[in-house]
Amino acid sequence: MTRPHLLQEGQSYTFRSYFEMPYEADEILAELGYSLLKTRMELPRSDRNLERLPELQQRIDESLPLVSLSSETARRETLVAPTLLEVARYCQCQIRIEYSLTVNNWLKGNLDYFLKSNLSLLVVEAKNDDLTRGFTQMAVELIAISEVEEGDIFYGAVTIGDAWRFGRLEKTKQQIFQDISLYRIPDDLPDLMKILVGILESSSSV
Repeated sequence: MTRPHLLQEGQSYTFRSYFEMPYEADEILAELGYSLLKTRMELPRSDRNLERLPELQQRIDESLPLVSLSSETARRETLVAPTLLEVARYCQCQIRIEYSLTVNNWLKGNLDYFLKSNLSLLVVEAKNDDLTRGFTQMAVELIAISEVEEGDIFYGAVTIGDAWRFGRLEKTKQQIFQDISLYRIPDDLPDLMKILVGILESSSSV
């Protein structure tokens, strides 16, 4: 018996639609022609001296006792945006917030954060409380990006503010890798920053 398709021809789906679907990530991605592999990923890491990192760490440490992180907006403004703005400064790259992208009826919507340097790019999806479904949405966004940008390897991250998980799309192999590791703010901020900067400095997606 042939399993019915989860996605229907003629239907329109935004990136947010995939977050709301009650299906597993591998099932949704299979509908879009990709397989999902969960593994401990070897991520690019910058070896630069991130001289502003102690200042960022102090700013976050001082903010956390003062702010309730119960809303998605609070997490984005207190943790996500300050971190990504520092990354953009180091890499001298553009950061686009709520970046609108339409590929087709199944791949369209807004990317929370889209960072693009001369060498690489990164999609970051900020979610309030669900890394699992957030990863599914971010993976679909990577598929959309891979349709309009040159390259074979594309990186993304999903975050709930104080926890981050990375993913990588390999277009030739039609595979998406999900890192089993989590990076937490504030404790793992130095590692997280080196990875974010490392991705944007790498030439692997070009």
